Amino acid sequence: MEIKKINISDIGGFRIGNAQDYDAMTGVTAIVFDVPNTCGIDISGGGPAARESYLFTPLAAKQSVTALLLSGGSAYGLAASTGAMKYLEEKNMGFHLGNIVVPIVPQSCIFDLGIGSSKVRPDFQMGYDACVAAENNNPVSGSVGGGTGATVGKIRGMARSQKAGIGYAAFQVGELKMGAVVIVNALGDIFDWKNGEKIAGLLTEDRKSFVSLEEEMYKIQESIPHGMNTTIGAVITNGDFSQQEMTKIAYMTRAALGRSINPVGTGADGDTIYAISVGGVKSDVNIAGTLACRTLSEAIIDAVKSSRMNDADYLKLLSV
Repeated sequence: MEIKKINISDIGGFRIGNAQDYDAMTGVTAIVFDVPNTCGIDISGGGPAARESYLFTPLAAKQSVTALLLSGGSAYGLAASTGAMKYLEEKNMGFHLGNIVVPIVPQSCIFDLGIGSSKVRPDFQMGYDACVAAENNNPVSGSVGGGTGATVGKIRGMARSQKAGIGYAAFQVGELKMGAVVIVNALGDIFDWKNGEKIAGLLTEDRKSFVSLEEEMYKIQESIPHGMNTTIGAVITNGDFSQQEMTKIAYMTRAALGRSINPVGTGADGDTIYAISVGGVKSDVNIAGTLACRTLSEAIIDAVKSSRMNDADYLKLLSV
């Protein structure tokens, strides 16, 4: 059956909004869900900054995601979820207990404190504003929202790294639709999964050519500071799956990180993938997981290519 490229908004059931501070080079992306859903999660990096992630493991009772936040700010950025909860409470969205509503707001953050101002991070207002922006449902790729301060290839310092950001992709096979949103802030180099071409990562000192980050690791022979990198994202489908099956899909989607990023899943990364079902289309979990992997791989390319900056502008941001 033919694989057709679609827009991520064609899946339906959720809206995406962004808020950012370009002076501080940080931001928030909010994915607000309008329909009941089922979520699974895969955390493969050693340094995640996350909130409510346990709720989406197969051992926890099923919860529907009210909004998912992907942000900058490292653990400081988790404050943005409080603003999102306020917005959702005002809209009466969340888990209802009598006349009380409790929004379910998982969040994952990247470490972007090495670009722009490290003293300004996503906060209550930015989380609230990202949810307000989701009313317009405008998923924009590049240096925007949670991807505003994303960078890659930092093992030799920020001066030899490159800009990355947030990216999207979506495909349809038959009635099954699959979308992906990803913020690429990896320790490793980034590759086009279709041909193996390196498209971003560690540069030479004069920034004129690429250097293999893997080979550089072997030369350095030093421990890498933990928690300063991360690739976070979500795959969202109109397929009908259980929480256990969505976790399996998240696990399968991890292969997209392996085919697109090297090294990946290190102790210095907080790599996290959410997998969320918003529909009722019956499909095989293995087909869905394979399609999710392809979709996230394409979103990674979009995140890098849509975020490119010239050297002068980029290096200026590192000295703020």
